[in-house]
Amino acid sequence: MDRRDTIKSLLLGSVAVGLTVQGCISKEDNTTEVLPKDNTPFYGRTPEERERDKRLHEETFFNEHELETIAVLCDIILPKNENFGSATDAKVPDFIEFIVKDMPYHQTPLRGGIMWLDNFCNKNYGKEFKKCSQKEQLEVCDLIAYPKKTKKEHKQGEKFFTKMRDLTLTGYYTSKMGIEDLGYKGNTPNVWDGVPDDVLKAHGFEYEKEWLSKFIDQSKRGEIAKWDADGNLIS
Repeated sequence: MDRRDTIKSLLLGSVAVGLTVQGCISKEDNTTEVLPKDNTPFYGRTPEERERDKRLHEETFFNEHELETIAVLCDIILPKNENFGSATDAKVPDFIEFIVKDMPYHQTPLRGGIMWLDNFCNKNYGKEFKKCSQKEQLEVCDLIAYPKKTKKEHKQGEKFFTKMRDLTLTGYYTSKMGIEDLGYKGNTPNVWDGVPDDVLKAHGFEYEKEWLSKFIDQSKRGEIAKWDADGNLIS
């Protein structure tokens, strides 16, 4: 099992527990919610929350250099594979930019961590972290990526990398790409094609042919049913 599969297993375990708890809650209201268009901004937020989100999106915290450094780190933590893109493909740096504005207590540790990283690289390689070779970047990450194994002089770097790892995984696995990578389908109904023919025949039954055309067409299972004014099913 590689690193990516291990992460997915841990996350899916957390999701399963949450679904078990939610599945025990009885809900009598079966009203169908009308979903908004994809481009509807701030869906599901109160007016105050929408205003706050709008303000946070308009603000800028990280400068260009810091965002580029974050992008390099994100892709080291979660690189692309043969099936899915990297953390930057899922726009994780944008997520981190928003999070530090939404949760300001992340600002100083992350900005300070980037400064520590650049200072370490300048002393050891004569250049900033983002300008180091991939080999040099990985050497630095290996020094700070393993809690309890880090040297005393690298502790600040360890705390920074741990926070970056947490934010990177959170940003990726809450994105559309990350959900697809997990293989999580949500409440997706199974395909039901009726009782298999061999089972029907074994018990001396068969479907009436005139009814077969009225059964569910699984190729259209994603289409929304429509009725006319008199309540007759159109499609």
